[in-house]
Amino acid sequence: MASKTFSAYIKNELSKINNLKDKKEVLIELYGYLSTTNFVEEGKNCKYSTENEYNINRFAKLLNNTNINNYKILLQGNTYIIKLKKQNVFEEQEIKKELQNTQSENLKKAYVRGTFLGSGYITNPENDNHLEIILKNSTYAEIITNFLLEYEIKVNILKQKDKVSLYIKDGEEISKFLAFIGASLGVLKFEEIRVLKEMKNNVNRLVNCETSNLNKTINASVEQINTIKKLRKNKKFESLPEDLKEISILREENPNATLEELGKMLDKPIGKSAVNNRFKRIKEFL
Repeated sequence: MASKTFSAYIKNELSKINNLKDKKEVLIELYGYLSTTNFVEEGKNCKYSTENEYNINRFAKLLNNTNINNYKILLQGNTYIIKLKKQNVFEEQEIKKELQNTQSENLKKAYVRGTFLGSGYITNPENDNHLEIILKNSTYAEIITNFLLEYEIKVNILKQKDKVSLYIKDGEEISKFLAFIGASLGVLKFEEIRVLKEMKNNVNRLVNCETSNLNKTINASVEQINTIKKLRKNKKFESLPEDLKEISILREENPNATLEELGKMLDKPIGKSAVNNRFKRIKEFL
């Protein structure tokens, strides 16, 4: 994963889906691209822009398979651009009407896949769980949301001035979304990273807990030893009862031991709370 982003990994897989013989599915996936903010109409012309080579290649294949061949592919800096004349098939009202009447599961998957390829991205799950698609307007967002809800995939909508974002932050929902659009290898990779991340977090939590407990033990031991030193300096140590002398000497000899461990070292072993009580009594002699 170091050589490319997780988004690129997913889009590489999606761009290889072999459904180009189904003209209806190709058209609906193309509609997905057209619904995103990366597709812009400029009078009689249109252009689609992306920094992802898999996106541009897939978009070109979709155009070819809908008999649209009069386009140009340009590279400006890191951005790939397809420029072409506006087509009748690009009419927004026709697209919306077609989508709202779509009943086929494969067509719904093709449309959502097209929108993700068109302007979607997913963060590396090693860092965070976040998947987002940026669309032109609320109608497209509602269509996708309704499609996904049919398959119990929950998505959030964020409306802004000139665009609408669909986003998912829950790891399980992202997995379901990736499976829905056909990224089966992506799901396996996503879940593998999530499991490793959770294991690492659990280890870190355990280490932090143990470190915290160790710090508490050390701090308590330092305080107890300092108390014993003061008693010795002030000639009060010998006046301690035998049970307090015994635990004091053990503490001096075992500065890193826990209270529980000290208790087990006594001639007559006692529990942690009883050891703690003895040290409280020792402080009273200061």
